[in-house]
Amino acid sequence: MNSDVEMTILDIRVELPGNQPMVLLHDTERDVLVRIWIGAPEASAIAMAQHQVPSPRPMTHQLLVDAVNATGDTLESVRISAVEDGVFFGELVLSSGVRVDARASDAIACALFGHVSVYCDQAVIDEAGVPAELAATFDDEAAADIDEDEEMDEVDSEMTAREESMDAFREFLNSVTPDDFAEGHE
Repeated sequence: MNSDVEMTILDIRVELPGNQPMVLLHDTERDVLVRIWIGAPEASAIAMAQHQVPSPRPMTHQLLVDAVNATGDTLESVRISAVEDGVFFGELVLSSGVRVDARASDAIACALFGHVSVYCDQAVIDEAGVPAELAATFDDEAAADIDEDEEMDEVDSEMTAREESMDAFREFLNSVTPDDFAEGHE
């Protein structure tokens, strides 16, 4: 008996006052939310994938999906398989039948980059799910939406700064000679 429920990746939120990011998964059939607290880098990766922000080079989760594809296998889906003491466990389900243990946040990011569905074990929903009608109360008490435009502006700004830094470094490398490192050179 399959107890998996297909989930929608609803949103990234921030729990106040600690500014802890979380991803919200939505069971649309039962109108239940599963809140998974994640790290800032994973929140950023999920937001970038969700909003299809281009990256000049593959991000880690995109790289993983691309590497799986390069082996001739494909990412079929991801599962949130368990929750223990508030820690969510995920797995990548490959078309070959292989299942790879993963942090839930990494699995969700891979699902977005791989354009595959996220499933959640019914036992996880039973333990960690919150009726969606309580979401407004939850939002008022403990969370605030990440301003998507502001977050994307920050991501764009960081990427631009990295590109400018790399351009400056390349320019330096193109102008430096071995004599510049000679002892006593001024």
